[in-house]
Amino acid sequence: MKNGGGWAVIGGGLLGMTVAHTLAKMNCQVTLFESAPACGGLASAWQIGDIVWDRHYHVTLFSDQALRGLLSELGLDAGMRWKKTRTGFYANGVTHPFSNTLDYLRFPLLNPLEKLRLASTIVRASRLKDWHSIEDMTVEEWLTRLSGSGVFQKIWRPLLLAKLGEDYQSTSATFLWATIQRMYAARRTGLKEELFGYLPGGYANMLGRFESALTAAGVPVLLNTKVTSVESSPHGLQVHLASGERALFERVVVTVPAPAAPHICPGLHERERDGLANIQYLGIICASVLLRTSISEYYITNILDRSIPFTGLIEMSALVDASELKSHGLLYIPRYLPPHHADFSKSDDELKFEMLSSLKRMHPSLVDGDILAFKISRVRYVFPRPTLGYSRQVPAVDSSIRGLSFVNSAHILNGTLNANETISLAQREARRLHALAN
Repeated sequence: MKNGGGWAVIGGGLLGMTVAHTLAKMNCQVTLFESAPACGGLASAWQIGDIVWDRHYHVTLFSDQALRGLLSELGLDAGMRWKKTRTGFYANGVTHPFSNTLDYLRFPLLNPLEKLRLASTIVRASRLKDWHSIEDMTVEEWLTRLSGSGVFQKIWRPLLLAKLGEDYQSTSATFLWATIQRMYAARRTGLKEELFGYLPGGYANMLGRFESALTAAGVPVLLNTKVTSVESSPHGLQVHLASGERALFERVVVTVPAPAAPHICPGLHERERDGLANIQYLGIICASVLLRTSISEYYITNILDRSIPFTGLIEMSALVDASELKSHGLLYIPRYLPPHHADFSKSDDELKFEMLSSLKRMHPSLVDGDILAFKISRVRYVFPRPTLGYSRQVPAVDSSIRGLSFVNSAHILNGTLNANETISLAQREARRLHALAN
């Protein structure tokens, strides 16, 4: 490989693609490296049965300005499909609707006072602007203060356990605050409620168009190209590849998850390596289940029953038009776990048995003949869990090595991991790094 010059971006997920795209628009010479056969990372697509759809569940909110801005630039935003969706809570063998005021008033798991306190919690959290004021408070302390112990034990604690496990006890209140802020963003723009949307063809449609835009902007997109290390040299930063090739660049932006970054940057100071490695991520085991037909009217079913071993159910066919899925049902079964959890080593057959056994408990009418395809995705580093005082622990974007920078999901300080936050972070940091370099 010849010397690349200019900029290298390591990692071709949505974050790395956006960094490369933003730099290219500012007339930078950029090369994008991706170890997988296709770009997209967590947003990538795969085939399940006779359809191609996203490998993990994603939804676009009407208020997602950064994502919709990129979609517009790619000529895709006008084709978005928008819909009101329904939500349910599963507890004690029953799924309770939780989508509108009438559902809320009828919700049997809380008494009238608890319902009032829960509503008050959501409103107060949506209006809170200074997230620093709750950063050193655990999510349990914050929610108990706002909602009371009854609501916390009946609703919040089961939801936190389903998402975070026992680690919720050391998780900052900003974790849930950020989720509430996102869901209420539409109301802050004047809409009465948030609309959920999807792109026809799924994220594969966007990623294909995005990769073409990068190529058109002169960005070489090097797939199946694993970077083994980035090292300083007298003439710049040398990128070493698994193939044995190497290339020289003036600046390198590493977008892999924080704990993985020290392995490819051996020249960092010990404190920098520790800072990156110590960010506490959660991973995901996520099953895509193609069904003969949809089994639920709820896009999201939250799980309050601890005997069900997954975080929730995402019925994509409750959002996506039937023609997109050939009139099948598409269900995601996610389970969030620490990166080194033993379940990551279980076979697909073991996980399939566990997940489908619980799914049939929730939907007793479901039989094996209804299941057309089942596929498991495992990703050990998905999103950083905000611990107390998280913003003071986040590693700097700019490293001690001249020209070497890190941009990853750990740098999302006041939001949740989603495509909109990822694109916003990537664009902001790419512009800042460009300004520093000039």
